[in-house]
Amino acid sequence: MKRAELDQMSIDELWSLHVDISQLLRQRIQQEKLQLEERLKLLKTTVMSGRRPYPPVLPKYCNPDQPSETWTGRGKSPRWLAAQLKSGRRIEDFRIQVRNKRQISDRRAEFSRQRA
Repeated sequence: MKRAELDQMSIDELWSLHVDISQLLRQRIQQEKLQLEERLKLLKTTVMSGRRPYPPVLPKYCNPDQPSETWTGRGKSPRWLAAQLKSGRRIEDFRIQVRNKRQISDRRAEFSRQRA
């Protein structure tokens, strides 16, 4: 429609045109949204995350006061360990002792079951 045609229309005609256009826009926006969601689903299934899966890491250090508090040795050291180190103890005092390789594999399997 040209501007001159709109200028000639009454308020009621303009309002009905507005309602029709609003409904049409709502429908088209909804259709576009559905199409974009479908495209997004396709992208999610085809794109793998750039990270490879890492195996679970076994704890290497244990709090003797609270045996359930452990640390793998990665990342920031826990508060309980930092406090013990400040008091003069060595980090090797908290190392979890492993007797043989069989015990390591048993611990790794147990740790994996706990995480799952």
